[in-house]
Amino acid sequence: MNILIVYAHHEPKSMNAAMFRTAVDFLRAQGHLVQTTDLYAMRFDPVSDRSNFKTVHNPEFLKQQLEEVYATEQHGFNEIIENEIQKLEWCDLMIWQFPLWWFSVPAILKGWVDRVFAMGRVYGQGRIYEHGVFNGKKALLSLTTGGGAADYMADGFNGDLYGILRPIHRGILEFTGFSVLAPHVVYGPARRAPEELEAELGRWKTRLSQIDREENIGVGRY
Repeated sequence: MNILIVYAHHEPKSMNAAMFRTAVDFLRAQGHLVQTTDLYAMRFDPVSDRSNFKTVHNPEFLKQQLEEVYATEQHGFNEIIENEIQKLEWCDLMIWQFPLWWFSVPAILKGWVDRVFAMGRVYGQGRIYEHGVFNGKKALLSLTTGGGAADYMADGFNGDLYGILRPIHRGILEFTGFSVLAPHVVYGPARRAPEELEAELGRWKTRLSQIDREENIGVGRY
């Protein structure tokens, strides 16, 4: 498989970093082709503005979606955005590796979506959901949380994790055509012993060893 891993964590000694490195090394060893986007290493700018484009559709008023459609027609995305879009188009599976911050992704990852998921190229003109541009591709959220597993149950302190992730699963990934795999979650790594974290990395490799056979969970189930 062609696999894109988008990584959003600033600390190289973190559990997220360990999971990112483990996934890259293990998947390549299994014979998969892997590309990465390390957002903090890239110092990726999450702010979406005219710098996204080499072209200009309307110099008087910036309407991002119209500029995206025009850039799609005129091959007008800047080099960074074009490279990231091409990674999306190349992959069979996309994995996001990130910590859950404020019930969502870190701002740098949301900014990557804002800039890279461009209208005209990634969605639009009826190409959404089951007719989406990325129909046939799969996406997987791999994340860590601050709290324990019990905090993310339906009756837990923070509520059901699937409900928390629904705007990402449905509003970004399924919207653009991806089939969504069950999220991979490491709960509360900061409060766990080193041997437990090693076991979690083993669990991650076990899952990745069968990732090409996993099926869509169907966001409609929750």
